[in-house]
Amino acid sequence: MNAVWLVLILMGVAVAGARGEVGAVTEAATAAAEGAIETAFHLAGVMALWLGLARVAEEAGMMQGLARLLGPLTRRLFPSVPRDHPALGSMAMNLSANLLGLGNAATPLGLKAMQDLQSLNRGDPQTATPAMITFLVLNTSSVTLIPGTLIALRAAHGSANPGAIVVPSLVATLLSAAAGLATDALCRRLWGRE
Repeated sequence: MNAVWLVLILMGVAVAGARGEVGAVTEAATAAAEGAIETAFHLAGVMALWLGLARVAEEAGMMQGLARLLGPLTRRLFPSVPRDHPALGSMAMNLSANLLGLGNAATPLGLKAMQDLQSLNRGDPQTATPAMITFLVLNTSSVTLIPGTLIALRAAHGSANPGAIVVPSLVATLLSAAAGLATDALCRRLWGRE
């Protein structure tokens, strides 16, 4: 990926040089850097707020409650994981954090879930188990009820209604999760793996 970016940058500079507009490249780079810093500062505040709320929700037991609520779903999606295994709790916590739009807060929970799932891997440790693949599909599609980061980005760029993204985001993530799970199930059937 770095090579792709390098080629794109070099091509942009070469075209600007050929057209005699190298100054425009410098101005655009400076303006983009300023915009990136402003957006990063705005997002840092919003992320601190959401991570703080996630911590309060975790301390209050709300995340664990949501994880218990998701328990029947996780047990059905991951039949190879024993009912009392910590991986189910870790996965439910990760999915709960994603539901609440806490993407960065969900990352450590996702890593913990993968470690727990790896403890069940009786085959080649370099090969993902079907449960790991299904979890990856769900984590990647991350069904989101409250897309906090998207709302923050829209607010940072002056959106008249930053929260208007909630319903489209929910529909898109539900559809992506359904498509991912259907593909996962089809692949399992085709290759005969549990």
